[in-house]
Amino acid sequence: MTVLPDDELSLAADFPDATLEQWQHLVAGVLRKSGKEVPDAEAEQALSASLEDGLRIRPLYTARDAAPDAGLPGFAPFVRGGRPAGSTGGGWDVRQRHAVADASVLLADLENGVTSLWLTVGERTGIPVEALERTLDGVYLDLAPVVLDAGAEFEAAARRLLRLYEERGVAPDAARGNLGGDPLGHEARTGQSYDVAPVTELARLCAEERPGLRALTVDALPYHEAGGSAAQELGCSLATGVAYLRELTGAGLDVAQACGQLEFRYAATADQFLTVAKLRAARRLWARVAEVCGAPRAGAQLQHAVTSPVMATRRDPWVNMLRATVATLAAGVGGADAVTVLPFDHALGLPDAFARRVARNTSSILIEESHLSRVIDPAGGSWYAERLTDELAHAGWEFFQEIERAGGQGAALRSGLVRDRLAATWAARRQKLAERREPVTGVSEFPHLAEKPVVREPAPEPPSGGLPRVRRDEAFEALRDRSDAHLAATGSRPRVYLEAIGPAAAHTARLSFAANLFQAGGIEPVTAGTFEESGAREACLCSSDALYEEQAEEVASRLRAAGAGHLFLAGRPRPYEGADTYVFAGCDAVAVLSATLDRMGVS
Repeated sequence: MTVLPDDELSLAADFPDATLEQWQHLVAGVLRKSGKEVPDAEAEQALSASLEDGLRIRPLYTARDAAPDAGLPGFAPFVRGGRPAGSTGGGWDVRQRHAVADASVLLADLENGVTSLWLTVGERTGIPVEALERTLDGVYLDLAPVVLDAGAEFEAAARRLLRLYEERGVAPDAARGNLGGDPLGHEARTGQSYDVAPVTELARLCAEERPGLRALTVDALPYHEAGGSAAQELGCSLATGVAYLRELTGAGLDVAQACGQLEFRYAATADQFLTVAKLRAARRLWARVAEVCGAPRAGAQLQHAVTSPVMATRRDPWVNMLRATVATLAAGVGGADAVTVLPFDHALGLPDAFARRVARNTSSILIEESHLSRVIDPAGGSWYAERLTDELAHAGWEFFQEIERAGGQGAALRSGLVRDRLAATWAARRQKLAERREPVTGVSEFPHLAEKPVVREPAPEPPSGGLPRVRRDEAFEALRDRSDAHLAATGSRPRVYLEAIGPAAAHTARLSFAANLFQAGGIEPVTAGTFEESGAREACLCSSDALYEEQAEEVASRLRAAGAGHLFLAGRPRPYEGADTYVFAGCDAVAVLSATLDRMGVS
């Protein structure tokens, strides 16, 4: 066998170079076959999709979409990572969240892959401060970093942990983690702040005596959980970080020391490319802040990514495992230093042992079996990833500047600016969810009415009183709750009869669509037997436009005579005599289903 030298192996040498215009022409031809007439030059735009923050995703990226130089890992602007070797030394920090004082649970996590602990501390919201010692009983504090999240009880919790380090003889340079000071994050959560003086005092102590400890967390989760976009999450985190830099430098730390006291926390969602771009953009933006403040070498942002609570569903929670896996992959590819996988049953209460095991193993599989951390910045060099990073960075910086013009993060929270901007973003997204243009598997798409509810012990109540907490499933969840109450009271769910017209080839697609839609609202679709036998009071016609033209009015008249009080028609043909409501892709499913339950007397 003859092996050709690399310079002689040119597989495409005999083929002419393809042009963008040729590709556009071919795409336009495919679109015409699907019924969309567009000029060649507009074919690419026809396949583009809109994101929040005014961003658009195109179907093709080429060298014409090159973004600014991302640099090298470990060097400004840190787009490609805050450390030269990335996570190749063993993967990211697998950080598990705990809100209950149970040392056995913490130890089980640490013995099975978890590398650091995130403790929610508070008399009503988590682990009581006085229980920290027994909660950490048996934990080697010189090996396992501890991150606190104590809200207004920050000082008491931080000093209790520091005293515990001393009592257990942990060397000053061996203690690692974060004391969790975040007055602005707490204000976002509760509407009330707390004194920043103890935070800056402990930051000075950490900088001078505990080099492995940080004192402050810049938590962007409150803004994500209030319905904010990726750019709004970035803008709020930058404004919060800058506010803390001002406080820390005012207390005597230099800029480099102040930057070294901050850790940033972001949400990781199942939109993997957006998550990757957000984490890369966050590092670039913070590097710019550090550069402007005169400490460019201190601009490597330490990042903690948490799988999104907003995307987690309470119905069919098993699907959350898949969402969390994609989000964790995105966090790892995006270069997060630490990743917390919230258990799949997190939205239902306290996670059980199986859920915690799956959560920690999600990171373990991606690191140990998929070898995700062996490549530094896997997305680097992708025209799509680099362009999205750049565009998201600009959008995040723009929102950051708006907050700064309003007087900074604290002033923007108190004036309502942040709340109003996030509410507007969520209102637009909520409408997309209602119309199922943003599908939620197991909830608005492919729901399972007969599923056995997953029940968990109640979790401590999270802080409240500030920005709202939203979930993608909330509107459909409310409809399902109404259906469940009706089932408990009457022994049956509200029903709708699906009238299939013509052969299967004519009605299957719309029959499946209608069944899916009604089940999303807890309404049981009935396809067997006749309308009279179904026990339903409303019916939906399902067929092709051609058969509607021939039979819709006749079938509607027959169903009316049989007692149907309301008639739906699946699809969007011309209006027909007797049809009351048309259901189609993009209709406001929540409004349709809510009105249907109202008519059926389901409260």
